[in-house]
Amino acid sequence: VTLVESGGGSVQPGVSLRLSCTASGRTFGSAVMGWFRQSPGKERTLVAAFRRIGGGGNTYYADSVKGRFTISRDNARNTVYLQMNSLKSEDTAVYYCAAASRNLIVSSLGVLNNYEYWGQGTQVTVSS
Repeated sequence: VTLVESGGGSVQPGVSLRLSCTASGRTFGSAVMGWFRQSPGKERTLVAAFRRIGGGGNTYYADSVKGRFTISRDNARNTVYLQMNSLKSEDTAVYYCAAASRNLIVSSLGVLNNYEYWGQGTQVTVSS
């Protein structure tokens, strides 16, 4: 599975961006799709995750983005999105898409080793 992110850029505080992550290589059947971010000198941390549960899904958000970011998944397009609204300077980071083949409990969503596949990352810079 290859994951390719797009949609990053440089924006001013308060505006919106939508990141996309498109999967290729096999059926887009990963149980969990996550968006992580990493700032210089900091660890890579979970921003949002989408878990496939039955015929639908369940979402998880880090407290720092709750109410501003939305993760969604389009299986027909093999794509997962991260809609980011009301961006702040502290959202500046490289954003990575990741996929896990098995479902994860909430407490395990942020563990990097649980994700077998990673994208190359896309830079988001929020600055006035």
